Amino acid sequence: MKELLSRWRYRYVPDHVVGEILSKSWIDNTVPVGGLVLAIAIFGSLIPNFYSTSNLLDTLRQLGEFSFVAFAMVLVMIAGGIDLSVGSNFALGNLLALLFLNVAGLPVGVAIALAILACSLVGLCNGLLIGYLRLRAFLTTLVMLIVVRSIVDMLLLKYAVQISASTLESPTWDYVGTASVGGLPFSFLLALLFGISAHVFLSRTRPGWHIMAIGGSRKSAYNVGISVRRTICLTYVGSGALCGVAGALYAARLNGAGADTGIGLEVVALTAAVLGGNSLRGGRGSVMKAIVGSIIVLLVTNGLVRLGLPTGASSLALGLILLAAVGIDVRWLKNKHKLLAKVYTSPAYLALPPSPSMDRGSGSPYAVNDKLRDVSLIGLGQIEGPEDVIFDREGHLYTVTRQGDIVRFRAPDHQEPELFAHIGGLPLGMAFDREDNLVVCVGGMGLYMVRPDASVVKLTDETNRSPFSVIDDSRLSLADDCDIAPDGRIFFSEATLRYSIHNWHYDALESRGNGRIICFDPATGRTRSVLRNLVFPNGICMARDGDSFFFAETWACRISRYWFAGTKAGTVEPVIEDLPGYPDNINRASDGNYWLALVGVRSPAFDLAQRMPAFRKRMARRISPHELIFPNINTGCVVKFDAEGRILDALWDIGGANHPMITSMREDRGYLYLGGISNNRIGKYRLEGADPTWTGPASYWGEGK
Repeated sequence: MKELLSRWRYRYVPDHVVGEILSKSWIDNTVPVGGLVLAIAIFGSLIPNFYSTSNLLDTLRQLGEFSFVAFAMVLVMIAGGIDLSVGSNFALGNLLALLFLNVAGLPVGVAIALAILACSLVGLCNGLLIGYLRLRAFLTTLVMLIVVRSIVDMLLLKYAVQISASTLESPTWDYVGTASVGGLPFSFLLALLFGISAHVFLSRTRPGWHIMAIGGSRKSAYNVGISVRRTICLTYVGSGALCGVAGALYAARLNGAGADTGIGLEVVALTAAVLGGNSLRGGRGSVMKAIVGSIIVLLVTNGLVRLGLPTGASSLALGLILLAAVGIDVRWLKNKHKLLAKVYTSPAYLALPPSPSMDRGSGSPYAVNDKLRDVSLIGLGQIEGPEDVIFDREGHLYTVTRQGDIVRFRAPDHQEPELFAHIGGLPLGMAFDREDNLVVCVGGMGLYMVRPDASVVKLTDETNRSPFSVIDDSRLSLADDCDIAPDGRIFFSEATLRYSIHNWHYDALESRGNGRIICFDPATGRTRSVLRNLVFPNGICMARDGDSFFFAETWACRISRYWFAGTKAGTVEPVIEDLPGYPDNINRASDGNYWLALVGVRSPAFDLAQRMPAFRKRMARRISPHELIFPNINTGCVVKFDAEGRILDALWDIGGANHPMITSMREDRGYLYLGGISNNRIGKYRLEGADPTWTGPASYWGEGK
């Protein structure tokens, strides 16, 4: 597979697209669909009238019954288990439905309900033994298969004659077994509606997420407070109930029971589940995949029967298919990350302009100095990772921490930190709106808002999908910095779509346009991307004209300006194209200019490497992540520039005594406050000649609300 993908990607598709396909599990989804198309094509061409109306209706009725058994198997598989008793439980449901209806004379609804209840009790026994007593699922359900099959055989010996001799006539019973709605069998429509509901349950509800989490890692699920034992037990109860539904539908269609009913059905259901793309290791799968797998299995079994192959050919074919599906599932999961490591990282060519001089005495506006060496410190050792800092109208200082907290230092001395709110994730850039709500970009989560009463509200975690994109890029990955337009719209950067907050530095190795700038409109609740293909877009700052904003592209070492309103709406203009370092946050200054943080300085080695994508590709494949070449983000500075891009001042702590890494700065009342994502303090630097009454919120929104 690796060689095939390698040849395919070099001839037809860029590396980063192949990486996205693999990372988004396209193989997991397209292989089952490909198998379905192949089965349809093969049997349709070999067997005359294989897809006739009568044959299709009969297949759909079988599919309706069998899908419920496949759903039962998938439910426990997603939770990390397996249920080999589904075949025997199906036979029990079939027999009890007929027994309660034909022998006990109970109404149809009551008979079906009791049959489902009995099968649920079998599932409860499995759940108690596996969930609470922690017995092995394989052995436990194998024993239950034998026990339930014995019960079915004993009941058949006693009641088979009475069931077959019954002359019961019930329109309701006949409707369940043979009726059609809109030309489709009732059992198929019931399975389809349940499948849609179950898909929503597993993918959009908290109990469904709990099942997925347990299948992924029981220990982690337990550590976060999920009731693992109860949830596992309930999945087996649900499996039993679904087998009961399938058995009742089967009984209504055939109105008979035999000693061979349900024998081998557990293998067929397991084949359908795995063939549809559900993982044997748990934590990954869906009922919709089970439907696809069920269709393939039924097409294969019915097709082999129609071809007139010898007895046992269908079982042999299903066994071989199951063996192949399990082998692919296990090998793919085991080697997926190795394959991704080789094809996912896809460096691009990026030639930067020559770096301006930073030498002392060179006359360069970037010349290094020690102006920040003696800054005073706030919260030393009390906070971790204050990536951004900001002030409210009362002068309280707010910052973020890597623990997902918003910490506040009360005015006027800003000495004692207090927990203002907990968001989670990794909070990064912040901005206050007109109503004093704190808007926060949270890496890995999206855009959030903290109200003055410290309540947390999610604003958005997705945007519109890119046109013609082969992958769904609507979900936000790394929301970075934000600012708010005068009309209330929030513009924020998403630094990279391809990497998370834990491995964002790989985006520097790519130096590709993986980022975008997004607009969220609180008035309409709509989120849309306004700029795409940016090279790690980072800081955003509204210009004073109210119609545009400045934004930084970190790995491209440039500042640009985007007009979202006015006569230039939709245009981007370069402001600074040859920065000597990697730009981060941008904020307004009291004198009408702008502050910019350089998170690190450029190095000749990495500048050269950015012009050698093949070299960086080989590094990503062959060298340990700890030894890869990355940008220098240890020593930075603060730069002041005007709207035309002229550099007015530069503030350095070249020795790294107080602030070896600077990601943000905020001017307030004559001081410049410094933040750094790798620091454990906030710096406070006195600005000579600055307006001691100037504050960010008041200067932007005005004194009143």
